[in-house]
Amino acid sequence: MDEDEFDTFYTASFRRVCAQVYAMIGDSDEAAECVQEAFARAWAHRRKLSTVDYPEAWVRTTAYRLAVGRWRRKKYAGRAADRAVGVRMEMPAVDETHVALVAALKKLPEAQRQAIVLHHIADLPVHQVAAEVGAPTGTIKARLARGRAALAELLAEETPGAVWEEA
Repeated sequence: MDEDEFDTFYTASFRRVCAQVYAMIGDSDEAAECVQEAFARAWAHRRKLSTVDYPEAWVRTTAYRLAVGRWRRKKYAGRAADRAVGVRMEMPAVDETHVALVAALKKLPEAQRQAIVLHHIADLPVHQVAAEVGAPTGTIKARLARGRAALAELLAEETPGAVWEEA
C-alpha cells in the first residue's frame, strides 16, 4: 500500500471507524483518539496491511483494543495501591522492653528462639510447637527451659536492676 492508497483508505474509512468505535465505547473523543492512533499504527504496518483482506477491520480492532487498554489503565489507576508496593504506613512507637526482648531473642540459638516465639508469642501449646518444628515434645520442653534461662540472663544484662516476670 503506497501513500496515495493509504490516503484513500484513510479518507474513506476514518469517520465510519470512528462511529463504530464510538458505538462500542460510548465516548466520541476517546474513539477519535484511538482510531487516529490505530491509523498511525496502520501506516507503520502498511506493507503488511496491504495483504490483509479487510484493512478496515484491522484498524477497527486495533482502535477498540487501544480504547479498552486506556479504560483499564484509568480504572486501575484509581485503585488503592498494593500493600507490597504502596506507601509505607506509620507504625506506632515501640517501647524499650520490646526492643530489648527482640535484641535478646536474636542472641539465642535458632532452635531455642523458634520454640520460645512459637510457644510464648504465638501461644501454641508445646505439642503443637513440636509438631510444627518436627521435634519431640521433650526436646521442645528442653529448648524452652534453656531458652528462658538464656533469655533471662540476656535481659538482665540489657537492663540491670530491672525485674522481669517469668512467663
